[in-house]
Amino acid sequence: MSDRFEGKVVIVTGAAGGIGRATCARFAADGAKVVAVDLAGSDLDETVAAVSNAGGECIAVEADVTQESDVANYVAQALSAYGRVDAFFNNAGIEGVRSALTDLDEADFDRVIAVNLKGVWLGMKHVAPAMQQSGGGAIVNTASIAGLSPTPGIIAYGASKHAVVGMTKSAAQELAPNIRVNAVCPGPIETRMMRSLERQFDPDNPEAVHDAFAAANPMGRYGEPEEVASLVTWLCSDDSIYINGAMHTIDGGGNRGR
Repeated sequence: MSDRFEGKVVIVTGAAGGIGRATCARFAADGAKVVAVDLAGSDLDETVAAVSNAGGECIAVEADVTQESDVANYVAQALSAYGRVDAFFNNAGIEGVRSALTDLDEADFDRVIAVNLKGVWLGMKHVAPAMQQSGGGAIVNTASIAGLSPTPGIIAYGASKHAVVGMTKSAAQELAPNIRVNAVCPGPIETRMMRSLERQFDPDNPEAVHDAFAAANPMGRYGEPEEVASLVTWLCSDDSIYINGAMHTIDGGGNRGR
């Protein structure tokens, strides 16, 4: 598509998922070398293929983003393979279990917070020093419209994404001026995560849940992973050089919480 990331290296976590895979491919199409990170190591093969099809170069690293040693390792692998880190899409996340807060199991709550919040913090902790060594760069965290509005029924997920919003704002001030930190806040996107939530809302008729969510959106549909990828790569590019500490909704105008 362009050469705006020529000579640049990007790390993407959650790279085996829909948004992560689409973003890896978009970075590659724009000239970046990609380090694709995910817990689901076998699924990374499809991401590597997507990067190759986009004309790019990629290494895959299996990692649990809740484990500091794994996070340090994916940064070390990026530096070993490519010598620098210029952009970081801090994207790994899980939806958790749909439940009333009084019924939610403690282990389920802890798992969502560990992946969606601790994993984001650990990523920034270890990527930022490597990025500084390369002269700076851009970090994009994945929050959600659930981080901007109430989330009954998925309280752990909403809490984690509200926290990502706050952490993004703090990191943006702490790491400036050499590193910019922003967040994307997607609404419903055509991904595995939304299929899971639809089934949790109505196991017998998840398609009806999908149709209802889509109909309630001003655009009349879910977003596509490639649309989120376009926003993420723009935020990592010099086209957004003065944007820092901002939350960018990508939800078709459907967020009623702002």
